[in-house]
Amino acid sequence: MAKTYKIAVVPGDGTGPEVTAEAVKVLKTAANKFKFKADLTTFDFGGERYKRTGETLPDSAVQDLRKFDAILLGAIGHPDVPPGILEKGILLKMRFELDQYINLRPVKLYPGVETPLKNKGPHDIDFVVVRENSGDAYTGTGGVTMKGTPNEVAVQSAVYTRFQVDRCLKYAFEYARKFGKKARGRGEKNTLALCGKTNVLTYIYGLWERAFHEMGQAQYPDITREYYHVDATTMWFVKNPEWFDVIVTGNLFGDIITDLGAMIQGGMGIAAGGNINPDSGGVSMFEPIGGSAPKYTGKNVINPLAAICAAQMMLASLGQDKAANAIEQAVMWATANKLKSLAAGKMGYSTTEVGDLIATKVAE
Repeated sequence: MAKTYKIAVVPGDGTGPEVTAEAVKVLKTAANKFKFKADLTTFDFGGERYKRTGETLPDSAVQDLRKFDAILLGAIGHPDVPPGILEKGILLKMRFELDQYINLRPVKLYPGVETPLKNKGPHDIDFVVVRENSGDAYTGTGGVTMKGTPNEVAVQSAVYTRFQVDRCLKYAFEYARKFGKKARGRGEKNTLALCGKTNVLTYIYGLWERAFHEMGQAQYPDITREYYHVDATTMWFVKNPEWFDVIVTGNLFGDIITDLGAMIQGGMGIAAGGNINPDSGGVSMFEPIGGSAPKYTGKNVINPLAAICAAQMMLASLGQDKAANAIEQAVMWATANKLKSLAAGKMGYSTTEVGDLIATKVAE
């Protein structure tokens, strides 16, 4: 009997519904090809709902989402809604309440995709960032006093517990063991690098570094451990991206370096990520890294590959490895042989035509 997966689909704002439609198209094709079922339920969380009802997420939303095997997200962000309302009220709320404590970001340059890095190609740009997704400066710890006066004080604290650090490190070590360069036949060793700032943020990254080496020595002696300050990490991303295998870091630094990673892999049009709850019964959410791009809404010109890659990551997380691999190979075929560019309106194909290309290749 075919396995059935319950998938919550949140198309969101702007071009989110357009790219999500193509991801769903490819998902359904893969399901038919590889003999599983995708039971899809769509939710209208986003800017239009907020404008209409004044609510970001209804009280029942998180409990409803816990009933699904995974969530496929399009994009959140509306030009008529002030920044922060939708991001905090939808994205961060889902991540925190569903305890999606890992943000997983592959940084992989596909054939035919241009990178701004001189003399670098797909063999050089192929690594993964594991970003802790529940702590740091994103928890809202802090506040403002004497607002609007010359003496205004703003405090926003970065907070981590040993529990949060340990569970993120455990995921990162396990990921490096299973999917590092040695495991993929791309190198002689599996390496996990900690990205921090131990010379200045001595309390937080002192905790990270101690936990990193304690866990590595005791449980993962087969994994090579490295350490990079975050400023050095950004330099080496540009100069020597081939040095990296799996990187683990905190929430704030992870937010920054993964956007740089997206640029060196060809831009937001190809970058996808997962907000992962790896615990038994946990629900994970997968999304394109780029925003809602409202200026392209309804024009059928936006690049859907990042959303399609998000669906590919989702299937890999659900154990549908053959389907996930087929989608990735189809994307690589399209970037190498079909698309003129990844930029909106310059692909040589419309949004729906790109979805058709990938779906047709997956079905072969």
